Amino acid sequence: MDFASLHPYVYLATRYPFYKGQSSAPRICYTSSIYLMSEGYGILTTRERRERLGPGSLVYIPAGQPHEWLADPEEPMVQVCCYFDWHYVERKPAFDTACPVCYPPQPLLEELVGPSFPYPLPEIWRVESLRVWEDLFLNFYKTASFTHEQTFLRSLMTQRNFQTFIDYFLNSLLKDRQIPDRRINRLLEMIEQDLLHDAPKPLEVYYKSLKMSRGHFFELFRKSTGCSPVQYMHRFRIGRAKEDLLHTTLTITEIAAKYHFSSVHYFSRLFHQVTGESPARYRSRS
Repeated sequence: MDFASLHPYVYLATRYPFYKGQSSAPRICYTSSIYLMSEGYGILTTRERRERLGPGSLVYIPAGQPHEWLADPEEPMVQVCCYFDWHYVERKPAFDTACPVCYPPQPLLEELVGPSFPYPLPEIWRVESLRVWEDLFLNFYKTASFTHEQTFLRSLMTQRNFQTFIDYFLNSLLKDRQIPDRRINRLLEMIEQDLLHDAPKPLEVYYKSLKMSRGHFFELFRKSTGCSPVQYMHRFRIGRAKEDLLHTTLTITEIAAKYHFSSVHYFSRLFHQVTGESPARYRSRS
């Protein structure tokens, strides 16, 4: 999946108490789903794996994966759960509900199974603070109905809160494979503000602000952005300069000064290295 297409969208989020010995029956969800065991116990069967789970267990089931829940006969589980896609999938022409579930022997419509996340995610996890996770879920409870004109504004708030949850979910599960590292996110905001409002600071200022060594900083930065800090700064400034060349009447000299290039000649040379053409040639295409 192209990361640019990732925009998680929740269709249903709720609290679901099982009764004693209740089974979900073998099923396949068209959407991905996350379940938090808030109370009681139950058994999850999936991928030839059968596991007893209790309070604090967090389960992620990818879209299209067969599974079954079976509640404990004495202390049945209570789930806080959500059904979502990593990007919105239109299923309205085929289903009455926004998060359909397939129960055998009903045939599965493969073309409507939701997308997978590009990184492997653990299916079963143990949360450190049950209350924190329950509160996050509570903020985006949603019915399984399709969004329409009357529910659009409320849905915006729900989706916003769901984005906060997914950010917390991914950072908790991915750990060393954060994409990108939270520290680099904060650093990029600092760098971009400096590039827009002032000249960029020496790199030493940035990596010392993160309390890390120069080598670790460069490694983490490249892992998170795909390029070096200097390349990132160049691409950012050239990207803004391209917008000004196409959509303003500023001269090339004024644009070079605006983005703190040492000279118009250096700006033109770097612009050519990044884009393959001169600023004047680029502007003439508009």
